[in-house]
Amino acid sequence: MTSSPDPLDNLAKVVSHNLAYQHDWKWVERLSSSPQASPLKRPLLYGLPPKRLYVHPDEQIDLIKAEKARGKPIPQEPEVEWVLPLQLSEKWSPAQFADVFDAIDAIPPGRGGEAPEGLDPDAPWMLWRGPKRGKRILMATVQDDSTVTYYWIFDGVVKPRQN
Repeated sequence: MTSSPDPLDNLAKVVSHNLAYQHDWKWVERLSSSPQASPLKRPLLYGLPPKRLYVHPDEQIDLIKAEKARGKPIPQEPEVEWVLPLQLSEKWSPAQFADVFDAIDAIPPGRGGEAPEGLDPDAPWMLWRGPKRGKRILMATVQDDSTVTYYWIFDGVVKPRQN
């Protein structure tokens, strides 16, 4: 991997490489940094993980009910996800996260999040997929040794998951 004079560019490359080669994401793209495409002053990535990473707690309940009524499982296709690369030493405020959420749509460019073929896109469990889902970002925190740790961050309040 070649080194860039921009530390944020290098940070994005570390996370992109980690997603592609350690976590088997099918593709990882960088949001264009042109002012008309994004007002962000730092890189923001998006891509398609090999499996679905997040299920809203209410969706989980509706899925269980729908699967019981159908008598078979409902496919859980992966969805395109946003990824925000951060260095562990950075100090972020809620206002900075709010700026990132204001700059994005719920769904990144690409594919994913549609109703599985042959299923009703207006089914109750589809309320948390596609353009109906809330904004969320997978925060990729890079440590000094290039270890990457991932955390979900959401725009607004999200009901906690029950185990």
